Amino acid sequence: MTLQLSKSDILGIRSRLAIKGQAFIYGRFVDAASGETFDNISPRDGQVIAKVAACDTVDVDIAVKAARKAFEAGVWRDRSPKERKKVLQRFAALFEKHMDELAVLETLDMGKPITESRTIDVNVVLDTLQWYAECPDKLYDEIAPTGPNQLATITREPVGVVGAVVPWNFPMLMASWKLAPALAMGNSVILKPAEQSPLTAIRMAELAAEAGIPDGVFNVVPGFGPTAGKAMGLHMDIDCLAFTGSGEVGKLFLQYAGQSNMKRVFLECGGKSPNIILDDVPELRVAAERAATAICFNQGEVCVAPSRLILSERIHDQFLEIVVDTAKSIRPGDPLDPETKLGALVEDGHRSRVEGYIAKGQEEGARLVLGGNRPETGLGGYYVNPTIFADVKNSMTIAREEIFGPVLSAITVKDDEEAVRVANDTSYGLAAAVWTRDLSRAHKISRKLRAGSVWVNCYDHGDVTVPFGGFKQSGNGRDKSLHALDKYTELKTTWIEL
Repeated sequence: MTLQLSKSDILGIRSRLAIKGQAFIYGRFVDAASGETFDNISPRDGQVIAKVAACDTVDVDIAVKAARKAFEAGVWRDRSPKERKKVLQRFAALFEKHMDELAVLETLDMGKPITESRTIDVNVVLDTLQWYAECPDKLYDEIAPTGPNQLATITREPVGVVGAVVPWNFPMLMASWKLAPALAMGNSVILKPAEQSPLTAIRMAELAAEAGIPDGVFNVVPGFGPTAGKAMGLHMDIDCLAFTGSGEVGKLFLQYAGQSNMKRVFLECGGKSPNIILDDVPELRVAAERAATAICFNQGEVCVAPSRLILSERIHDQFLEIVVDTAKSIRPGDPLDPETKLGALVEDGHRSRVEGYIAKGQEEGARLVLGGNRPETGLGGYYVNPTIFADVKNSMTIAREEIFGPVLSAITVKDDEEAVRVANDTSYGLAAAVWTRDLSRAHKISRKLRAGSVWVNCYDHGDVTVPFGGFKQSGNGRDKSLHALDKYTELKTTWIEL
């Protein structure tokens, strides 16, 4: 395992990959019950890299029965916290051993630059697995302050069978944020990865089994949203469902819960995050360069992407000039090349969607100052150049809807009050940032911003110790930190008359 991979290292790992596309249910690889598969296409070059099991209602039901059987048997739930901790530590250690392989697989599967996969994604997953592995024997239950003739205990119990549906932009990372706390608390898990990027989820299930996670406790069912995803939402024996993805699909899961067993549903449904640059911004060049690199990170396929650049009119021209110059240097290229800073969009249909938003921005009167076109990479994959619009009004489509691409909208404001008003004028509330030298100003604005995360003089910082989630239509519940455990446990009160 190395922190930096050379091009020859990467190609060597690619040649040795044994890609598996089957479902993983009750501790073994299985085909879809129908025998159907779908092509897994690499956005890097548009080539098929695997045939993946097209799981549907039947397969989900088989996985749920396996998970329920394991839960009721207590093979994981009833293990002591110390024993669960040791198994999860082995899982983390095996993941660490295979991080180079998993990074290459992730890049091949969804198009992100290998340097990001290797220096960010797998390291975040490892931190998450290690951190939650330490939780089981560190958590204490409570005794209520009753009178002398009663004893009331408040205990956490696993919720049961957990369904997790994760997106294609950070396949491993989002999966770990859900499965690690769910497993730590003794639940059984069924993971449905996005059909665009299922390969690392399947590999992680194999490593979990090797680490000693009992059969049926961690299952993976690849498939499509309208079939496998819907089946999970409607299943009468899934106790809890955690979803990260679009608001449109998140609302469907809320409906499915009401139509079935009223399973608890936790959602993280994207954002249209404001990046507020005030007139006293510290290190203007640093902030401008960060604004450009942050919108291009992971091809802009990031739920917290700072897609609305809210600029004080006093510094607008100077700041935007640096943003544009920086973005010009970020050229799309081969995701498997360690020098590449901007990879491929996940699929051709999504590239067309992003290009549709670019066209819409021009139609509605925004001024295109950079990009808007496809680069010549010679690879045949799905690439778009960094794109920047100026003279954007917050009422425009490109300022209101989540584009999920390297597209930045610059909006000019006169003062702090207008900056906050524009920032909050959205149906989303996932993240925001404010740049200022004035600590008092930063505190006041941060309190007014309706977002689950607010960064001051930085962007997208944090670790597993802090919760992640949104306000408004960005969802409910929280990933990461001890707060994530609330999603996967029930609180039981036991009242004893003495």
